[in-house]
Amino acid sequence: MTGRPQLAVGTSGAIRIYVERDGYQARTTYRDFDGRSYQIRRHGKTKGAAQRALAQAIRDRGRQIKNSTLAPESKVAALAEMWWATLEASQRSPGTLRLYRDRLDRQIIPSLGSLRLRELTVGVVDRHLKAVTATNGAAVAKAVRSVLSGMCTLACTYDAMERNPVRDASPVSSKPKKKPRSLTTMAEVRQLRAMVTYDDKAIARDLPDFIDMMLATSLRVGEAAAIRWSSIDLHAGTIHVGDGIVVRARGEGLVIRSSDSSKLSPRTLLLPTWCVEMLERRGECRSDSDIVFPAPKGGLRDPSNTSADLKDAFTTAGYEWMTSHSLRRTVATLMSKAGLMALEASDQLGHRRPSMTSDRYFDRSSYITSGARVLETLNDV
Repeated sequence: MTGRPQLAVGTSGAIRIYVERDGYQARTTYRDFDGRSYQIRRHGKTKGAAQRALAQAIRDRGRQIKNSTLAPESKVAALAEMWWATLEASQRSPGTLRLYRDRLDRQIIPSLGSLRLRELTVGVVDRHLKAVTATNGAAVAKAVRSVLSGMCTLACTYDAMERNPVRDASPVSSKPKKKPRSLTTMAEVRQLRAMVTYDDKAIARDLPDFIDMMLATSLRVGEAAAIRWSSIDLHAGTIHVGDGIVVRARGEGLVIRSSDSSKLSPRTLLLPTWCVEMLERRGECRSDSDIVFPAPKGGLRDPSNTSADLKDAFTTAGYEWMTSHSLRRTVATLMSKAGLMALEASDQLGHRRPSMTSDRYFDRSSYITSGARVLETLNDV
């Protein structure tokens, strides 16, 4: 004679109804994920109300993994911090971490943090993203959407949510991106370099040499600010780059971070002779610091402040449209117009994919192709 078969994990047995003085009690046995069986009871003024309350309790019990810190009743703020802890442990760049933390602190936790996870519906997410778009713009809203989607995916892995509501929310609409623009001739580059040497404010901010270094290496502002003398071989005319970038870390201030971020590609570059001469001149009056381009008042350069200073210098020189990134695009465009392949330009800029260099860094508005020469023979008899 065999005994009664055991309930499967995560399932409940028959529901029994008991009459009480002020209503009814619905009761069942539930086998939890630890293999043990527990009695679940819920009260209601009617039989139907008691059964519905018990059914909801069984559903929520099934969603909650034993020893989990997330459940349908958990708050969005708790999910945000749990997701952030997993993100910090990942190999994300300091800039990405700072961007996502700002979105949590400024848009997500203040507006959605008090909601329960079961209350984070498609409609709630959709309205929030539209409000962020109207207040902060499409770029911020897209970052908020990315963060919320990651949070909800984590909640789904804990069975605290049945599905990711962000995926069904309306997409964030934005204006079409402007085509990349850069200086396209050597004459323009020479004019820019000359103009900044007549700008007293740019000189006080030590920008002429800094701009020359960015043009010579195609580095980002944060990478150029992190260049050390120990990375430069003046005799060989080379520089090793991609080992670090200056960032403003929360609670630490300005620091040089070495990272496995895809934005940092260690490589050795050959410097043009005019850049080597500039470095030799700077080396004659270098301080005890190993940093080649410190801030005017000492210490590390702040990439954000330096980008603003560069924008100011470009505007004064008559190039209002330029940003610090325009210098990287200028290097890529000049290499392409000189007949070099996208692969060589991507190696110079530190891109992993040549398509990224050709799509986003080449200024193609003024290209004259060789198509006419090839097609000339079509009319030959």
